[in-house]
Amino acid sequence: QHGSDKLMSRSPSSIPPNEDRTMKFLQTLTLAALAAFPAQLIAQCDQGEQKLIFSIITSLQGHPKGEAALAYAEQVNTQLDGRYCIEVVGNSELYADDEKLWQAMLDGEVHFAAPSPTKMTQFANKLALFDLPFLFDGPLHALEFLSSDATEEIYEQLEDDGFYGMTFWSNGMRHFSATRPMRLPRDADGLTFRVQSSSPIMAAMLETMGVTPRKMAFADVLGGLQSGEVQGQENTFSNIDSKGFYTAQAATTETSHHYLGYLVFTTTSFLDGLDPETRNIFIDTMKLVSHERNRFAFELNQISRQNIIEDDGIVISLTDEERQAWRDAFEPIFDEFKPAIGESFVDRALEINANANPFD
Repeated sequence: QHGSDKLMSRSPSSIPPNEDRTMKFLQTLTLAALAAFPAQLIAQCDQGEQKLIFSIITSLQGHPKGEAALAYAEQVNTQLDGRYCIEVVGNSELYADDEKLWQAMLDGEVHFAAPSPTKMTQFANKLALFDLPFLFDGPLHALEFLSSDATEEIYEQLEDDGFYGMTFWSNGMRHFSATRPMRLPRDADGLTFRVQSSSPIMAAMLETMGVTPRKMAFADVLGGLQSGEVQGQENTFSNIDSKGFYTAQAATTETSHHYLGYLVFTTTSFLDGLDPETRNIFIDTMKLVSHERNRFAFELNQISRQNIIEDDGIVISLTDEERQAWRDAFEPIFDEFKPAIGESFVDRALEINANANPFD
């Protein structure tokens, strides 16, 4: 069904039976995932343990990144009890400024972070791949690419600046929201949108839409929307839901124009200071937790989408013709920036996306 989906009542009885069954199924899957990796908000570090800080900007519970970080901390703290203890600090409580966070990691004050790739392009230009509009058909297609050896090219670039890429965590597809409903790109003409970084690709996309970009920290987005400093933003359903962005917007348009994942990294100096066995525990545990958590990021976003609708938020589903209009508008931007990222690298992503069988 196309058009603006809005539930006027929050009662469970107002949800169509098939949607109700789907949501219960997704919630069951998500709860099963949480049970597999029990999470604690703040680690209780014992005296004598070396405390390690994992800093993230999102909520801890009910968010793909927060849940994954907590699960990783729980597993490491169990295996290295008495020696190391990871404390996860969310909601930008430590660092809202990215540059300060990167320096804190190099200084050994923070040990783990998981930013969106766009924020790290200064260290690895290939990460700009994820800024290209409509590169991936969906989050599971993107995971096919991130599971390939192509990511090694990204990790190699990071090491030049002292960072060690551990893995990628999945969130979902990004969507535009604004103070006026949008069905076509120029529907936002004249508005100011928050952007997370000074990405030239994102700036070109917004220029095509007639939108002025304004860089703003994630922690300040809701306040910026409420005050009118910015009138729109783009994010995943889990971010829009957990931070309440939809409460200051007329509607969210389900554009799915970008994939949002997180680059989980530490520093080479931290890992190099560990004995081989301990180093492997940190790395192998990350792989295990990531494999389990990435499977459930899609479900968390579907639940968040439903939460928004149940709270009287509006989600606009595009027709095939409308979605093609967005693709056509951004196609010149894709072609313009592809050479700077690396044509063979982008072509590899396109090939993997085209051949992906995410539901096999």
